[in-house]
Amino acid sequence: MRARDIMSSPAVVTHPGEPVKAVEHTLAQRGFTALPVVDEDDRVVGIVTEADFVADRFPGEPHRVARTVDEVMTAPARSVDVNDNAAVLARLMIDEHLRCLPVIDRGRLAGVVTRRDFLRVLARPDQVLAYDVQTRLAVFGSKDRWLVDVHDGAVTIVDRFDSEADREAAVLLAEGVPGVISARCYVGEIEHQEEQA
Repeated sequence: MRARDIMSSPAVVTHPGEPVKAVEHTLAQRGFTALPVVDEDDRVVGIVTEADFVADRFPGEPHRVARTVDEVMTAPARSVDVNDNAAVLARLMIDEHLRCLPVIDRGRLAGVVTRRDFLRVLARPDQVLAYDVQTRLAVFGSKDRWLVDVHDGAVTIVDRFDSEADREAAVLLAEGVPGVISARCYVGEIEHQEEQA
Protein backbone atom coordinates (compact mmCIF):
# COMPACT_ATOMS: atom_id res chain seq x y z
CA MET A 1 0.00 0.00 0.00
CA ARG A 2 1.40 3.38 -1.02
CA ALA A 3 0.66 6.97 -0.03
CA ARG A 4 -1.45 7.40 -3.19
CA ASP A 5 -3.68 4.49 -2.06
CA ILE A 6 -4.72 6.13 1.19
CA MET A 7 -4.34 9.89 0.71
CA SER A 8 -7.27 12.29 0.65
CA SER A 9 -7.35 14.15 -2.64
CA PRO A 10 -7.81 16.88 -3.63
CA ALA A 11 -6.51 18.43 -0.43
CA VAL A 12 -8.01 21.52 1.14
CA VAL A 13 -5.17 24.04 1.17
CA THR A 14 -4.32 27.55 2.22
CA HIS A 15 -1.89 30.17 0.91
CA PRO A 16 0.81 32.22 2.67
CA GLY A 17 -1.09 35.52 2.47
CA GLU A 18 -4.44 34.14 3.64
CA PRO A 19 -5.87 35.80 6.77
CA VAL A 20 -5.37 33.74 9.92
CA LYS A 21 -9.02 34.11 10.97
CA ALA A 22 -10.28 32.56 7.72
CA VAL A 23 -8.02 29.52 8.11
CA GLU A 24 -8.91 29.09 11.78
CA HIS A 25 -12.55 29.06 10.71
CA THR A 26 -11.85 26.41 8.02
CA LEU A 27 -10.08 24.14 10.51
CA ALA A 28 -12.83 24.53 13.10
CA GLN A 29 -15.71 24.01 10.66
CA ARG A 30 -14.23 21.03 8.82
CA GLY A 31 -12.65 19.28 11.79
CA PHE A 32 -9.16 19.33 10.26
CA THR A 33 -6.01 19.44 12.37
CA ALA A 34 -3.78 20.98 9.69
CA LEU A 35 -3.70 22.45 6.19
CA PRO A 36 -0.85 22.42 3.67
CA VAL A 37 0.29 25.88 2.65
CA VAL A 38 0.96 26.07 -1.11
CA ASP A 39 2.20 28.70 -3.53
CA GLU A 40 0.55 29.64 -6.83
CA ASP A 41 2.13 26.54 -8.49
CA ASP A 42 0.73 24.10 -5.89
CA ARG A 43 4.18 23.59 -4.37
CA VAL A 44 4.14 23.05 -0.61
CA VAL A 45 5.81 25.92 1.24
CA GLY A 46 4.68 25.02 4.74
CA ILE A 47 1.95 23.60 6.91
CA VAL A 48 -0.31 25.28 9.44
CA THR A 49 -1.78 23.36 12.37
CA GLU A 50 -4.20 23.89 15.23
CA ALA A 51 -1.19 24.02 17.53
CA ASP A 52 0.35 26.86 15.47
CA PHE A 53 -2.76 28.98 15.97
CA VAL A 54 -3.09 28.22 19.67
CA ALA A 55 0.61 28.97 20.28
CA ASP A 56 0.25 32.24 18.37
CA ARG A 57 -2.75 33.39 20.43
CA PHE A 58 -1.43 32.21 23.82
CA PRO A 59 2.35 32.64 23.56
CA GLY A 60 3.17 33.11 27.25
CA GLU A 61 4.68 36.52 26.65
CA PRO A 62 3.43 39.64 24.88
CA HIS A 63 3.99 39.66 21.12
CA ARG A 64 2.32 40.73 17.91
CA VAL A 65 -0.47 38.31 16.91
CA ALA A 66 -0.10 36.89 13.38
CA ARG A 67 -2.43 38.27 10.73
CA THR A 68 -1.56 36.00 7.79
CA VAL A 69 -0.72 32.31 7.45
CA ASP A 70 2.94 32.89 6.52
CA GLU A 71 3.49 34.50 9.94
CA VAL A 72 2.34 31.40 11.84
CA MET A 73 2.98 28.38 9.54
CA THR A 74 5.69 25.78 10.05
CA ALA A 75 8.18 25.82 7.19
CA PRO A 76 9.50 23.83 5.58
CA ALA A 77 6.77 21.21 5.92
CA ARG A 78 7.51 17.51 6.21
CA SER A 79 6.08 15.81 3.11
CA VAL A 80 6.10 12.41 1.40
CA ASP A 81 5.99 11.15 -2.18
CA VAL A 82 2.88 9.49 -3.68
CA ASN A 83 4.89 6.27 -4.09
CA ASP A 84 6.18 6.08 -0.50
CA ASN A 85 5.22 2.93 1.37
CA ALA A 86 2.32 3.36 3.80
CA ALA A 87 4.25 1.57 6.55
CA VAL A 88 7.00 4.19 6.29
CA LEU A 89 4.39 6.97 6.49
CA ALA A 90 2.77 5.41 9.56
CA ARG A 91 6.12 5.10 11.32
CA LEU A 92 7.01 8.71 10.43
CA MET A 93 3.69 10.00 11.74
CA ILE A 94 4.06 8.07 14.99
CA ASP A 95 7.74 8.85 15.59
CA GLU A 96 7.42 12.56 14.79
CA HIS A 97 3.92 13.02 16.30
CA LEU A 98 2.48 14.23 12.98
CA ARG A 99 -1.25 14.33 12.29
CA CYS A 100 -1.09 15.36 8.63
CA LEU A 101 1.46 14.79 5.88
CA PRO A 102 1.31 16.54 2.49
CA VAL A 103 1.73 14.07 -0.39
CA ILE A 104 3.79 15.27 -3.35
CA ASP A 105 3.70 14.11 -6.97
CA ARG A 106 6.48 15.51 -9.19
CA GLY A 107 6.98 18.49 -6.89
CA ARG A 108 3.32 19.47 -6.55
CA LEU A 109 0.74 18.73 -3.88
CA ALA A 110 -1.33 15.65 -4.75
CA GLY A 111 -3.16 15.15 -1.46
CA VAL A 112 -2.68 14.64 2.26
CA VAL A 113 -2.43 11.62 4.54
CA THR A 114 -3.87 11.96 8.01
CA ARG A 115 -4.27 9.54 10.89
CA ARG A 116 -7.95 9.34 9.98
CA ASP A 117 -7.00 8.18 6.45
CA PHE A 118 -5.05 5.32 8.00
CA LEU A 119 -7.99 4.38 10.21
CA ARG A 120 -10.36 4.49 7.24
CA VAL A 121 -8.35 1.89 5.30
CA LEU A 122 -7.41 -0.21 8.33
CA ALA A 123 -11.08 -0.49 9.27
CA ARG A 124 -12.00 -2.18 5.96
CA PRO A 125 -13.34 -5.69 6.72
CA ASP A 126 -11.23 -8.70 5.72
CA GLN A 127 -14.05 -9.99 3.47
CA VAL A 128 -13.98 -6.75 1.49
CA LEU A 129 -10.20 -6.91 1.19
CA ALA A 130 -10.39 -10.52 -0.02
CA TYR A 131 -12.95 -9.56 -2.66
CA ASP A 132 -10.84 -6.62 -3.85
CA VAL A 133 -7.69 -8.78 -4.05
CA GLN A 134 -9.59 -11.53 -5.90
CA THR A 135 -10.93 -8.93 -8.37
CA ARG A 136 -7.42 -7.62 -9.05
CA LEU A 137 -6.10 -11.14 -9.55
CA ALA A 138 -8.77 -11.84 -12.20
CA VAL A 139 -6.37 -10.35 -14.79
CA PHE A 140 -4.31 -13.56 -14.49
CA GLY A 141 -7.00 -15.96 -15.67
CA SER A 142 -10.00 -17.59 -14.08
CA LYS A 143 -11.16 -17.05 -10.53
CA ASP A 144 -10.43 -20.74 -9.88
CA ARG A 145 -6.70 -20.12 -10.19
CA TRP A 146 -6.35 -18.22 -6.91
CA LEU A 147 -7.46 -18.81 -3.34
CA VAL A 148 -7.36 -15.63 -1.24
CA ASP A 149 -7.50 -15.58 2.54
CA VAL A 150 -7.29 -12.40 4.62
CA HIS A 151 -6.80 -12.21 8.36
CA ASP A 152 -6.46 -8.79 10.05
CA GLY A 153 -5.33 -7.24 6.76
CA ALA A 154 -2.66 -9.88 6.05
CA VAL A 155 -3.31 -11.59 2.70
CA THR A 156 -2.36 -15.16 1.85
CA ILE A 157 -2.76 -16.22 -1.78
CA VAL A 158 -2.57 -19.79 -3.02
CA ASP A 159 -1.79 -20.18 -6.75
CA ARG A 160 -2.75 -23.36 -8.64
CA PHE A 161 -0.08 -22.72 -11.27
CA ASP A 162 3.68 -22.64 -10.81
CA SER A 163 4.66 -19.23 -12.18
CA GLU A 164 7.03 -17.26 -9.97
CA ALA A 165 6.55 -14.09 -12.04
CA ASP A 166 2.76 -14.31 -11.64
CA ARG A 167 3.11 -14.88 -7.89
CA GLU A 168 5.32 -11.78 -7.57
CA ALA A 169 2.75 -9.76 -9.56
CA ALA A 170 -0.07 -11.16 -7.38
CA VAL A 171 1.69 -9.95 -4.23
CA LEU A 172 2.18 -6.48 -5.73
CA LEU A 173 -1.47 -6.30 -6.78
CA ALA A 174 -2.63 -7.40 -3.33
CA GLU A 175 -0.36 -4.91 -1.55
CA GLY A 176 -1.94 -2.12 -3.61
CA VAL A 177 -5.39 -2.77 -2.14
CA PRO A 178 -6.17 -0.14 0.51
CA GLY A 179 -6.23 -1.82 3.91
CA VAL A 180 -3.87 -4.68 3.04
CA ILE A 181 -1.02 -4.77 5.54
CA SER A 182 1.04 -7.53 3.93
CA ALA A 183 0.72 -10.18 1.24
CA ARG A 184 2.35 -13.49 0.40
CA CYS A 185 1.70 -16.03 -2.34
CA TYR A 186 2.67 -19.68 -2.74
CA VAL A 187 1.88 -22.63 -5.03
CA GLY A 188 -0.63 -25.16 -3.77
CA GLU A 189 -3.66 -27.24 -4.48
CA ILE A 190 -6.99 -25.52 -4.08
CA GLU A 191 -9.76 -27.68 -2.71
CA HIS A 192 -13.21 -26.70 -3.87
CA GLN A 193 -15.90 -27.68 -1.42
CA GLU A 194 -19.23 -28.78 -2.80
CA GLU A 195 -22.08 -26.55 -1.79
CA GLN A 196 -24.31 -28.20 0.76
CA ALA A 197 -27.94 -28.50 -0.22
